Amino acid sequence: MPETVPDPRLIVALDLPNAHEGAEMVRRIGPGVGFYKIGLGMLTGGGLALAMELKEQGHRVFLDMKLFDIGATVEAAVRGLAGFGLDFLTVHGDPHVVRAAVRGRGEAGLKILAVTVLTSLDRGDLDDMMIREGETGAVALERARRALAAGADGVIASPQEAAAIRALPEAAGRLVVCPGIRPAGAGLDDQKRAATPAAAIAAGADHLVVGRPIWAAPDPQAAAAAVLAEIAGA
Repeated sequence: MPETVPDPRLIVALDLPNAHEGAEMVRRIGPGVGFYKIGLGMLTGGGLALAMELKEQGHRVFLDMKLFDIGATVEAAVRGLAGFGLDFLTVHGDPHVVRAAVRGRGEAGLKILAVTVLTSLDRGDLDDMMIREGETGAVALERARRALAAGADGVIASPQEAAAIRALPEAAGRLVVCPGIRPAGAGLDDQKRAATPAAAIAAGADHLVVGRPIWAAPDPQAAAAAVLAEIAGA
């Protein structure tokens, strides 16, 4: 009987301190998930080594670095990361950063995803950052449009903005990846612009990034299965 391929729409964020704990969580979740995110929190704890290990096991890997620097530095960093055979890499959605990342990626299959506005931020946070006036969703939408025009393969955005981004002409054939996913009844934690898995899929998201509701659950495998069931039924 052919092996069942895990639904790639679910990306589990391994927001754990080190590669050892990350590998143990992958073992606990089991074969139902085939796509994992490794971010800055694990970078100094062997995160890149775990990324390589997961690739060798046949998983897809999303490296969430949110790179931001002058163009030459971003280009050099992405050129180095592109050699690892990873699947997704995040950079900030500023057009000069996106263009540099695309140059650095070259002909590799690495998808460059541009961060619009973090799902942990609201208008008050944008005011503190001196980001231009306007409703948070409108700012995220314009950042998405500019990042896609600069060559990004997709964007990272709140599920609350997914439908508007999906409707952009620039978004045709591009990816909309949504963190800030919280199953019904789950706590928001530090998320301010969240939605359920079903709502995010209905809004046009291609991939959902889910962290704490899965890895902090008493039974991570069951928690992942519940999210997958909701995605399948959306």
